Amino acid sequence: DKPVQEEANPMTTNGTQPVDTGENNGSEDMNFAELFEQGEHNTVITVGEVATGTVVGMNNDLVLIDVGDKAESYIPLSEFRHEDPDREINIGDQFEVFIERRKDEGGLELSREKAIAIKVWDEIAKIQEEDGTIEGRIESRVKGGMSVDVGVPAFLPYSQIDLRPVKDLDSLIGNTYDFKVLKFNRKRNNVVISRRAILEEERAKLREKMRSTLEEGQTIVGTITNITDYGLFIDLGGMDGLCHITDLSWGRVSHPSKLYNVGDEIEVKVLKYDKDSDRVSLGVKQLKEDPWTKVPEKYPVGSTVTGKVVSITDYGVFVELEEGVEGLVHISEMSWSKKPRHPSKMVSVGDEIEIKVLKVEAETKRISLGMKQLQPNPWDVVEESYPVGSVIEGKIKNITDFGVFIGIEEGIDGLIHVSDLSWTERIKHPSEKYAKGETIQAVVLKIDKDNERFSLGVKQLEPDPWAAAVSKYPTGTIVEGTITNVTEFGIFVQLEEGIEGLVHISEISKEKIQTPVGMFHVGDTLKAMVISVSSEDRKIALSLKALEGGEEEAKVREDYEKKQHAVASPSTFGDLLKAAADEK
Repeated sequence: DKPVQEEANPMTTNGTQPVDTGENNGSEDMNFAELFEQGEHNTVITVGEVATGTVVGMNNDLVLIDVGDKAESYIPLSEFRHEDPDREINIGDQFEVFIERRKDEGGLELSREKAIAIKVWDEIAKIQEEDGTIEGRIESRVKGGMSVDVGVPAFLPYSQIDLRPVKDLDSLIGNTYDFKVLKFNRKRNNVVISRRAILEEERAKLREKMRSTLEEGQTIVGTITNITDYGLFIDLGGMDGLCHITDLSWGRVSHPSKLYNVGDEIEVKVLKYDKDSDRVSLGVKQLKEDPWTKVPEKYPVGSTVTGKVVSITDYGVFVELEEGVEGLVHISEMSWSKKPRHPSKMVSVGDEIEIKVLKVEAETKRISLGMKQLQPNPWDVVEESYPVGSVIEGKIKNITDFGVFIGIEEGIDGLIHVSDLSWTERIKHPSEKYAKGETIQAVVLKIDKDNERFSLGVKQLEPDPWAAAVSKYPTGTIVEGTITNVTEFGIFVQLEEGIEGLVHISEISKEKIQTPVGMFHVGDTLKAMVISVSSEDRKIALSLKALEGGEEEAKVREDYEKKQHAVASPSTFGDLLKAAADEK
């Protein structure tokens, strides 16, 4: 917008406008008496112009001014004090005043403030034309910016106050600064000024100077201008640099605002400088030595140290040993006895705890720490207290698909696997036989201290019936039992509690049989010959066809013939065997 300016009326040397001496010009506006009075004073007084006046008297808060007219005029003292509150007004002092009008009762109405304003407008026009600056005092906040007194009220937009947004605008009120004139309109008494334009020029000069001096590795002091989640923006005096949050400290930083505030001066190191884009990467932690270089010496494996809990996760807690050095206490290393669902049940962020160094990996910046190692390990004495083969008693703490957990002592549980619950019973789920909280006895089978496993057994409280099976059922023995299952491949026969034998389909008869299903039934009693026995495999092989040709076969066939005459329908060989068993 090109400023609208008014040309000042031509002035005489004393600030008055000369009388037009043309034959007709002005004759209609001025009578003879006025010309006579003006001539008497040797001064032409023109309404709407600026004239020089002399202080000829003081009356309370009024100053009496003589501008060469036939009568002096008063101007309020406040119009003189507005320009300089501390100035003393004395008789004989001269000031430029504005001739506003002639009063009806005689005399002139004068204004010191308007005379100053006229002078200021001329100065504003000249300053803008020459790209100069004007001094002004910030008076108050207004809509969209600030009101500034530059001799006349001027408007300072928010965007033109500084290079960056100013949070506390009230702190600027009363301060005096230099400003650039962006645009003005004298008729509308409108002036728009800028302080930012001056700061940008100064910053551009500093940037050019800095481009020739800034180097990577250089240490420099700057001012923090903005704080974000990812770092600090720092004014280096001509250009801005970014210090990323990861370069603020060797330690953990949750947010940059926890360490610094906007306006803080900070010493930084130039990590990288791209001259083409003027991008500067800065670091604070690089001013100090990396603490991990001395970690193996300061924190040897096996040493006991103190640290602060800085973070808690599902799998453990991170402990800060010093700034930039953190170690992990895994949940498995927190207690010998307690098995917390979450580490937060044992410690809280900010706690000072004592820990033991378990492992140091300086190359990958990892330290493994332990809490339980500071307490006696109950597994160190468990083998002495509970030797293998001894019988113990405890309450059932938990029941799973694969077994039962028994509480031995604080921090130590024993497992009875489902296979060690009974020699003879087929248990689908341990809950069929036991209940949580029930007290039972068991035999210690194995203790694995390294893996912290304690194996127990219930069936071992009684002798294994299969141990006597070899001597009780030698090969060639004829035994009698109850059919417990009939399958496509054979017949299962229970000889006693926990001892079963199998008559394979190939051992049922010398005659070829497609399937024993339908020929034999569960619950039937059956005689057979033992053809092999293994206590290790817990198997006894039986045979029916081995009985053929002997007394048993003759008796079975005799019974079979009787059965044929006794029943109306034909009977099978299996029916005969069943009938013989029923008679017995």
